Amino acid sequence: MNRFFKQLIAWINSNTLKLKIPTTGYECKPGSCILNLQVAAHMKQTLPANRTGISLSVRVNEKIASIKKVEQDIPAVIIVHNLRDATVLYMSPRGLKILGVSLEEIVEMGQDYHAHFFNADDAKDYVPKILGLLERNNDDEVISFFQQVKHAKSNEWVWYLSCTRIFMRDDEGLPMLTITNATPVDAQHHIAAKAERLLEENNFLRQHHQLFDSLSKREKEILRLMAMGNSSVEIAKELYISEMTASTHRRNIKRKLNAESNYDITRFAQAFDLI
Repeated sequence: MNRFFKQLIAWINSNTLKLKIPTTGYECKPGSCILNLQVAAHMKQTLPANRTGISLSVRVNEKIASIKKVEQDIPAVIIVHNLRDATVLYMSPRGLKILGVSLEEIVEMGQDYHAHFFNADDAKDYVPKILGLLERNNDDEVISFFQQVKHAKSNEWVWYLSCTRIFMRDDEGLPMLTITNATPVDAQHHIAAKAERLLEENNFLRQHHQLFDSLSKREKEILRLMAMGNSSVEIAKELYISEMTASTHRRNIKRKLNAESNYDITRFAQAFDLI
């Protein structure tokens, strides 16, 4: 499993109640997910009631029922995640059709659902956002992110814009469920290409920020001029330093950044907003 998903699950394990929603207690069919009577009776005895006297199991079912009333009118896939173990509790029929699976199959996948349908590289961008959402535990906060989903028919990655918020809390006020709506981005739209470039740039930032931070203020200034195509002579004239000093700085910058070409220099300058 991708280490970013492990990070999310580790947070969940340390911040939520152990007794939440037993996923095996759901009878899952395409377009529906309801508690079977035997397990519902068990949950009624074991799950605490909130201040209004309504058990968590009843509240969960009411939340799912509220989604089912409107899901056909919403032009997006709706997913509810169980924060006990980072698994899917419910997905709208539109999403199940796209993935080519039943709700029961997704529930049985457990945490493997993420690795099966989502590009792990994208998780580097959105899992930290989800962690921040859960830690802040704010009613009004909604996070958005791009992610790639593998469609059943084409078996190819398709870009989606997803928005997530906390959907339900337990009786201690901790996040218990999240709700996400995911909308496909037209492959021909320029946004899809931009999203891919932004994710690549974000990944580059995470992987190389320590190298960039090793540069002095003067070296960062010279890096900017190098990326703009300036020679040592031009840099010396711009900064009122000797040509020899400018050349020394250029060598040191390339060494610190492990840069082997002008492309590497330009990529650093662009990623860290120097140009």
